[in-house]
Amino acid sequence: MTDALIDARPADAARMRDRLHRYVRLETPSGHAPALDALLDLLEQRYAELGARTERHAHATGANLLAHFPGTGGRQGERPILCLGHHDTVWPAGALDGAVPWLERDGRIHGPGVYDMKGGLVVFETAVEMLARAAHRPITMIVVADEEVGSPSARELIAEHCADAVAALGFEPPHPDGAVKTARWGSTRARIRVTGRESHAALAPEDGASAIEELIDQLLAVRRIAAAHPDMLCNVGTIAGGGRTNVVPGEAWCEIGMRFTDTSTERAVLAALRDLSPIRPGATVTAEILTSRPVWTDPGPGELAETLARAARAVGQEASGRPAAGAADTNLTGSLGVPSLDGLGPVGRGAHAPDEQIVAASLPERAALVASLLAHL
Repeated sequence: MTDALIDARPADAARMRDRLHRYVRLETPSGHAPALDALLDLLEQRYAELGARTERHAHATGANLLAHFPGTGGRQGERPILCLGHHDTVWPAGALDGAVPWLERDGRIHGPGVYDMKGGLVVFETAVEMLARAAHRPITMIVVADEEVGSPSARELIAEHCADAVAALGFEPPHPDGAVKTARWGSTRARIRVTGRESHAALAPEDGASAIEELIDQLLAVRRIAAAHPDMLCNVGTIAGGGRTNVVPGEAWCEIGMRFTDTSTERAVLAALRDLSPIRPGATVTAEILTSRPVWTDPGPGELAETLARAARAVGQEASGRPAAGAADTNLTGSLGVPSLDGLGPVGRGAHAPDEQIVAASLPERAALVASLLAHL
């Protein structure tokens, strides 16, 4: 492989910018199936143009897309490379015309999803296009519709395609300095639901069991669990319950986000959650795991990292990597033992924030890096 086979031409930057703008104009909040499927139409068409055989896996919250790109140059029979992306964003419909408009300024592109991760989708398709003259393995791309809420609809699909994958590449944002991600913390969303017993708050308070007070005590128990495991993160993100102030509340619930650095802590904390028991007579407490991404442990220097370094040098770049706290679909591939890298999207900052942005020049640079990596694997 030589530099001549993988070349980020100046024209690529303009075409990638236009493609990204087209994707961003189609706003795709998680769970909004019609909006998500409209963008999937464009992606499926583009992948077909690049020679892929595509399959849609329908789901009530939006379809997932599976694209099979054949190998070339005598490498058709080799094990495939699994690539992972998603087309949902955290932004509600209307963000483009309100809090997060498309803006190009000082070499940066701002907009909902440009960094997380429609820019990564553009990098992937451009890299495949750049491979026209280079031999490569078969490539399987999975585009997930609900990654931002834990990928509940795609977990089995991803696991199925881990079975024969030689490596897994994720197109999430990199670290702010452009370093790729070599491991990820585990991430779990849990819901604690409490039922009590309603009664008149003044005339017969003793006949009731307050679900809200019970939930407060349960959250104190969760705080003690978290304190016993200082390497984890715990955030109570949503809490609700009750109704009228003259009625002892009969229902309350909360959702908790937790991050884990190791599997043993993850197992211990989740077991403790499931063992929560009510304090008040007449109350019930249940803990439900909504989504869970396992810990992807950093394997340290290895063949995939060495291949990345060689691929970067072939296109005049340098590449480095380190673990990340955020979770993604590569948590699953890495935990299943598939050599994995993530963060191959464009350089930028502001994921999930109103200043979400990418460095425009990094679009063709990352595409060249990915094309070289796909050819070297």
